[in-house]
Amino acid sequence: MQVAAPRLSGSAAVEFTPGGDDRPLVWHELFAQEAPIEVDLGCGDGSFLAAIAEQNPGRNFVGIERLLGRARSACRKIASRGLTNARVLRTDVPYAVEHLLPPDSVDVFHLLFPDPWPKRRHHRRRVVTAEFLQAISVALAPGGTFRVATDEADYFEAIARVVRQTAVFEQVPDTASESPLPSTTFEQRFRAAGDEIHRLVLRKVSG
Repeated sequence: MQVAAPRLSGSAAVEFTPGGDDRPLVWHELFAQEAPIEVDLGCGDGSFLAAIAEQNPGRNFVGIERLLGRARSACRKIASRGLTNARVLRTDVPYAVEHLLPPDSVDVFHLLFPDPWPKRRHHRRRVVTAEFLQAISVALAPGGTFRVATDEADYFEAIARVVRQTAVFEQVPDTASESPLPSTTFEQRFRAAGDEIHRLVLRKVSG
């Protein structure tokens, strides 16, 4: 797909916006190296995205973020570290997953502390639905992984319930303790407050 020119001075080729024609991304247009792709869904200020990309130079990372201020913060973190294996796509997460990510191309998805919309009347705004999980499955490579973390026990149970109903994933052990992942800004805040973190690691079930 054709992508718009970067909008941030000093963040050359870091931030991209969709071309508006729903054509899937072409990874070699975003990255110089051919490598496994990991996607940070709702990358926020980019703390996790920049840190994990720096730790794993042999992999490519895409952060998806709708809010301009957060996207710019993520771009600054990437640019300041001189990372060439991390990019920010500024658009809505569900739209990007369904329309912009090539099928069978993503090795790992990270959904870290999505907005829980705790009030019952707002639950319909939660990102994890059966349709969303199906789109994630389509974009994942065979055997690909979907990692979820939240501090909201109610949301965690709701996600686990939708996962069981859709049957497109199987739960697998969390091996992050063997190779710890960086913390997001939200995770640092929640841990400082003593909140419990709930995690779910899922593997794509091949059809």
